[in-house]
Amino acid sequence: MEGSSTPTGLAVTQPNSPGSSVFDLPIQPTNPAADASQTQFPIADVDRRDFLPDVDQPSCILISGGTGGNAICSAFVNACYILPVSDDGGSSSEIIRVLGGPSIGDIRSRLVRLIPSAPASSPSEAIRRLFAHRLSSKSSEREARDEWRDIVEGRSKLWKGIPSDRKETIRGFLVYFESELLKRAHKNFDFRNGSIGNYFLAAAQGFFRSLPSAIFLFSSITNSQAHILPVIVTNHTVTIAAELADGERLVGQCEISHPMPLDSPSEVIDEETPVSPVDGLVEFESSPRQNMLFESVSKGSYEPLPAHIQRLYYINGYGMEIHPSPNGEFLSNLGSRDVLVYSCGSLWTSIIPCLALKGIASAIARSHSLRAKVLLLNAENDRETDGYTAADYVRAIVQTLNSSYSERTFGLGSANTTYPISAFITDLVYLKGSRIPVDVKAITAMGVRCREVEGETRFDADAVALAMKQVWTDVK
Repeated sequence: MEGSSTPTGLAVTQPNSPGSSVFDLPIQPTNPAADASQTQFPIADVDRRDFLPDVDQPSCILISGGTGGNAICSAFVNACYILPVSDDGGSSSEIIRVLGGPSIGDIRSRLVRLIPSAPASSPSEAIRRLFAHRLSSKSSEREARDEWRDIVEGRSKLWKGIPSDRKETIRGFLVYFESELLKRAHKNFDFRNGSIGNYFLAAAQGFFRSLPSAIFLFSSITNSQAHILPVIVTNHTVTIAAELADGERLVGQCEISHPMPLDSPSEVIDEETPVSPVDGLVEFESSPRQNMLFESVSKGSYEPLPAHIQRLYYINGYGMEIHPSPNGEFLSNLGSRDVLVYSCGSLWTSIIPCLALKGIASAIARSHSLRAKVLLLNAENDRETDGYTAADYVRAIVQTLNSSYSERTFGLGSANTTYPISAFITDLVYLKGSRIPVDVKAITAMGVRCREVEGETRFDADAVALAMKQVWTDVK
């Protein structure tokens, strides 16, 4: 491999050179004034801030779902992203139904979002288009399968512009994905609405038996330096359940946040599906339905839940409550980052699954490095939070973190002492046009500072960046 010697002895090459290895480390141009067409690393909508150190910028740890946090990623200079692995809708539902494994949809969404921007004719952009591509949801099963065959066999126009080394690496894992489906041909995998990025990431996870390794491979191929962590490291399906105030239980993210019509096709239970301590309900009462063609636009209109959610928890293949351990890197980053951010997005199915785990409460409350803990309040409620005020969002997070599955409580004798609200949330940021009531006086009395920023229906990167700058100025 051609390259110049570095102080550490590593050889470096141009990231997009046709002969480079997919495992070449991403590098920064040594000349900041180099031609823009040769610069490979500015994140979309960011002026290379994610790669230029700035002592005035805090390091952040961002808890979010895939869609909810994507639009604001460029607001953060040095961030670690924590993502749930319990989404059982969309393209992920079909992968889970046939192959099992953790949900990788939210992780793939964030990985694609954080692929460094590049000229439209560059290899990096060609790879981004491939991983972002979805097979048609409006075609027949046969037409979707034919489109998949064109891709996996290397004939599709989507391969145009991708260097042969990367093409054959990506295609090799897609072939592996195809071979795993053929082993389970009786389950009749449906390719409609399928995400190529999901297929690649699922294949890499299955091949390595390691989701972090799959993320590393994806990042290496795309020259991304994004720091993305699954909240739970497992090779099994992860399922969440919600307990409502009226005692009813809803199983799975789709059933909680965007249930499918009752006449949707359901899965045939497969006796060969393995069950493990952290398996989801692959063979339980509410297993993923086949080919759930959920589209995010359907979140705009919803049927309210029969009662408010009391708590969210994890269950195994028998439907029993379990308490998984979080990713150790998650805990480590809580102890080393400057600011914790609870992102905008689905409260109960994106944020809470990252908090309803052993040891998270203690790691947040007792962190010596976290100077601020910021909640970005949604601009409007959804099915999960119908009728909520801003104070309800705060209480839901605090109640979850103070729940019994956390580490031991503190107190004398039989006293049960919990952490105060300010141990978990120090700042609430909300939009001026928010439809969610914000009682500033009541929330301030909780020990939480309120910050209003310009905006109507949703956060954008500029508004979040301004709010984070204000928070950091106050606490540093």
